[in-house]
Amino acid sequence: MPTKTKKKAAFKLTYATMFNPPEELHTRYDKELARIKASLGQEYGMIIDGKEIKAASKIEHRSPINQDWLLAIFQKGNADDARAALAAARRTFPKWSHTPWRERVRLLRKAADLIDKRIYEFGVVMSLEVGKNRMEALGDAAESADLIRYSCDQMEANKGYVVRMGKDPLKGYTATNTSVLRPYGVWVVISPFNFPCALTAGPAGAALVSGNTLVMKPATNTPWTVRLLAECFRDAGIPDGVFNYVTGPGSNIGQELIDNSEVDGITFTGSFDVGMGIMRSFANGRYARPTILELGGKNPTIVSRKADLDQAAIGILRSAFGLQGQKCSACSRVFIERPVYQKLVDKLVEQTKKLAVGDPTDRNNYMGPVVNRSSYKDFQDFCAELGKSGKFLTGGKVLTEGALAKGYYCAPTLVADLPLDHRLWKYEMFLPITTIAAVDSLDQAMTLANDVNYGLTAGFYGSEKEAAWFFDKIEAGVTYANRPQGATTGAWPGFQPFGGWKGSGSSGKNGGGVYYVPLYMHEQIQTLIK
Repeated sequence: MPTKTKKKAAFKLTYATMFNPPEELHTRYDKELARIKASLGQEYGMIIDGKEIKAASKIEHRSPINQDWLLAIFQKGNADDARAALAAARRTFPKWSHTPWRERVRLLRKAADLIDKRIYEFGVVMSLEVGKNRMEALGDAAESADLIRYSCDQMEANKGYVVRMGKDPLKGYTATNTSVLRPYGVWVVISPFNFPCALTAGPAGAALVSGNTLVMKPATNTPWTVRLLAECFRDAGIPDGVFNYVTGPGSNIGQELIDNSEVDGITFTGSFDVGMGIMRSFANGRYARPTILELGGKNPTIVSRKADLDQAAIGILRSAFGLQGQKCSACSRVFIERPVYQKLVDKLVEQTKKLAVGDPTDRNNYMGPVVNRSSYKDFQDFCAELGKSGKFLTGGKVLTEGALAKGYYCAPTLVADLPLDHRLWKYEMFLPITTIAAVDSLDQAMTLANDVNYGLTAGFYGSEKEAAWFFDKIEAGVTYANRPQGATTGAWPGFQPFGGWKGSGSSGKNGGGVYYVPLYMHEQIQTLIK
């Protein structure tokens, strides 16, 4: 009998696998890119209580790739719009929270499937409005669907978070005690520009599947991606008012969402200063309410004299310059044991100079623009400061040749010889800038690595024994050893739950992990005596 040929497994897009995709992925992305670019400039409303809501003031949404490109028109919502969205969420909470959890799971899984079906639309839009290269953009969308599914998986695995407790030893009575996790109420998700899909879908999915109702506010730079996500929730059949989507400046509509007493819980991803301000404002309410914060990082990589330097070089480069360094998990500090310092630096410089910078929708470009004019100026200011104390090994300048002059392009920048007491060793720049230093020992490297307010991600290259030491000593929530796919980046739900210690996070539990969904519920003990 002929031997059956085993069917090859379908390509699964993750941040770890994205470096060698099938050709079909590029073909389908290019087709969707042509379709979307042919219809730029449309107006999109907010979605409040299932209705399209227009505001008196508008936002012209332009691309960081080329400021001449008008991507779309969005609404400049205000405090009244925030209050209307919260009112809709409050009205629908009783029914949604009492919808059987299996039905909530069914609807959320349907929304995840729609993200998969529309993944190329999501990918192209993120490239255009964020500046992500096509693989990073498609990865963001794929992660979003998996984050929602993971929350559904956890709800199913824990059977709706209903647990029978012990029986009281009461003579003549039968006692039953049951622990039930129940939703808080109205939840707000304020998401960042850099992962506009995943860092909206992750908390939104957890909030919704656990029975909360929702108001989503995207970053000002990324309203389009979150609009697409809202459409997936709508088209999956999640009832009107259970989710709401509002747009506008953080100083107005965003502040109302933070200050309003109708909010029962909030998830914010963004800068440390803004996040701490939200926590302090939220604490001024009538009682304590859950505040889930992910607040950035200053992520180190330590390289031992025993490391595979080729793995270290490619892993550091991918984590330093993916999405132009605009990741809270980006590798922004590298500490190398002195015996291998120069050899690794030479490899990093050689590979960094090969990175193609340009329109991120072009498959040949690894780096696109930074997200806006403010980041572009920050890059120039930081480089001016770094140039006074350190040495540029690569970059240190903006790129303005030809078509690049229309966008916000910055050269990938490696800096050496920066004094270890310089403030920028500890300040999150959120740009394609990485500082490098030689150290005399791994202990010195670890002391420097931990001597920051942040503790999000960290990387290590060395022997297996040294890796065990690294995992034991490093103060960070997501840690990697000997990973060429990314020294400090590339977490995936169900594989590397994502969250941080110290100033990088407030909950101590990581998104896309086994402890995340319960953050969106509070516990009730039900005792019945018969």
